[in-house]
Amino acid sequence: MLSDMKKIVFYSVIVLVTAVIVIIACNKDIEGRTDNIPALAPSNLDLNAGAWKPVLLTSPSEFAVAAPGATASPDYIAQINEIKAWQADMTKEEERIVKYWSAGGVLRWNEIMRELVAKHNLPPYQNEDGTYPAPSATNPLAYPLFPFANPPYAARAYAYVAAAQYDALIAAWYYKKLYNRAAPYKVDSSLKVLIPQSDLPSYPSEDAVLAGAAAEMMKLLFPGDQDFIQQKAEEQKRARIIAGANVRSDIEAGEALGKAVAQKFAARARGDRAGVAGGNPALWKQLEDDCIARGETPWVSLETPKRPPMLPLFGKVKPFLFDSLTVIALRPGPPPSTSSKEMKEECDEVYHQTSRATRENIRIIHFWSDGANTYTPTGHWMSIAAEDFIRKNFSEVRWARNIALLAMAEMDAAIVCWDTKFYYFNPRPSQMDPNIKSLTGVPNFPSYISGHSTFSGAASQILGHIIPERAAAYDAMAEEAAKSRFVGGLHYNKSDCGVGLVVGRNVGNYAVQRAKTDGAE
Repeated sequence: MLSDMKKIVFYSVIVLVTAVIVIIACNKDIEGRTDNIPALAPSNLDLNAGAWKPVLLTSPSEFAVAAPGATASPDYIAQINEIKAWQADMTKEEERIVKYWSAGGVLRWNEIMRELVAKHNLPPYQNEDGTYPAPSATNPLAYPLFPFANPPYAARAYAYVAAAQYDALIAAWYYKKLYNRAAPYKVDSSLKVLIPQSDLPSYPSEDAVLAGAAAEMMKLLFPGDQDFIQQKAEEQKRARIIAGANVRSDIEAGEALGKAVAQKFAARARGDRAGVAGGNPALWKQLEDDCIARGETPWVSLETPKRPPMLPLFGKVKPFLFDSLTVIALRPGPPPSTSSKEMKEECDEVYHQTSRATRENIRIIHFWSDGANTYTPTGHWMSIAAEDFIRKNFSEVRWARNIALLAMAEMDAAIVCWDTKFYYFNPRPSQMDPNIKSLTGVPNFPSYISGHSTFSGAASQILGHIIPERAAAYDAMAEEAAKSRFVGGLHYNKSDCGVGLVVGRNVGNYAVQRAKTDGAE
């Protein structure tokens, strides 16, 4: 056990090491890209996106946005002069933020989300008595920091932010078309234009809509990071004014709209049952007893001391793409019995792979590890998607739609996967055969089905629909991600990884069906 002084030193080292790891983790996919992404110049403005199908809004006009003032009015002229004042005394830092945000608000907020997930994806260290502390949303800065952004929590967080931004932009596009106020640089040609020009109406500002929606949702999900989140929101809004893209009234209307939409998503989040997903000791014991009663060997934590299972009730969380009865319908049949010949053969397969690791297998194990201090599997697929979306020159609203489809598929995949894991409570290979030595960290939840495989199956399915010419590549990535968990010794090949891919693709098909009927195609 650690003394109080040793604990302080230990936690200080953990914080320092975590900070270094987070910097590395957050840049492994986008190193060299963050400051070199070209400004968003959509090939199609999607001017009719106000008629697309939202996720939660009853209609794009559910939250009223007042008509803007005339561009010939003294107030508007004063707002134009504000832009000129900013541009006349622009600093290098202001030039930087204009360039940074010009790459696209959906892209940048998704990067920021990944950064926060990686920062908070850190399992708590045990107490002196061998128990584990739980993060508290009411005291987020106390150790352990809230949240522990593990894969299910992260998948849900990505989904709520992405879906809120998407609905907010549908509403923004509706009002843009309704009011059709030209951008400031079209009203006053003497303005410097620091972004690509377009014919998209400027009121309400899409960037302010995104900032309002993202900041409201992220403050709920990462309450200890509110100052950082607000700083990013203010930066984005300021960048648009400096760039000559929006006047102050565009910004104010957009931010108000984004916040209003976010509040509707926040209300859903507070009632989606995620808050009780951790369960309690009685539940944990019941899961073990039920498994034994079926004549099977139950999963046990392989950590020392044993850690409570990760979010055993996450399978009860309310999904986005279907209802809770569909979660049960998507649950696969049982894995091989722990006493069966099939299970013995699957264990032998894992032992054979881990005891004869190849250089290529080690490569894919590390590439797809997505463990502590990383974006998690969902964030990894987000970074893959972002690189491809950049090349497609999507509009901001189409970016939001596509990221939302991916994020909702990943959240719902997490729900179905966790429902399956804790329904069957199946032990991992290294529990069944202590001779199996995993080549990466062993997650603290049951084996069947593989989370990586389920996440990857869902992601590849919806991304292959969004960018059909890349479908084969996404499928190959999903297969490799699944294989990484088998050759790393964490999962059985056929039952965990193979079935996980099938279940993930089944979930992804619901996102594909939504995409086909949302009006964007």
